[in-house]
Amino acid sequence: MTTVLIISIVVIVIVTILTIVAISKGYAYSHQVDPLPGDESEEPKGTEKSEDK
Repeated sequence: MTTVLIISIVVIVIVTILTIVAISKGYAYSHQVDPLPGDESEEPKGTEKSEDK
């Protein structure tokens, strides 16, 4: 019975350590966003096309 308890505690400690390592790597990952093609911020303001002309 003592052997099972010790093995269980070791497994719990290993799983906890692996979980903390995985979460730390996830938070350390740097996400990058690609710019949108045809981004409208390149056009100066006030040069919008108008259908009324």
